[in-house]
Amino acid sequence: QAQLVESGGGLVQAGGSLRLACAASGLTFSSYTMGWFRLTPGKDREFVASIRWIGGITEYADSVKGRFTISRDNAKNTIYLQMNSLKPEDTAVYYCAATRYSGSVYRTSDYDYWGQGTQVTVSS
Repeated sequence: QAQLVESGGGLVQAGGSLRLACAASGLTFSSYTMGWFRLTPGKDREFVASIRWIGGITEYADSVKGRFTISRDNAKNTIYLQMNSLKPEDTAVYYCAATRYSGSVYRTSDYDYWGQGTQVTVSS
């Protein structure tokens, strides 16, 4: 049974930084594209970033490009989301997800497994 567990959320002031982590188990991690999504009340779950299992190609939502960095450590079965220059509009529950697709994947329906989420709150 695949399991994804996020950590690293919290409360931070605008302009600050946080680093999220997502530890995976029960799957062949190096063969999965991993993604980060976020959810705010009244909105659909929004794509944030992904990193492919082939070539480590990364993709970002325009709203976070240049501020957030996704990375993976296959030896630790973990992905990370380094979030810098945080803004109040980044406040959300952040979820990691896994898919076997090797191409561009930014829709929630593209992903097979999801974590339980971690809250990020950015105060102004």
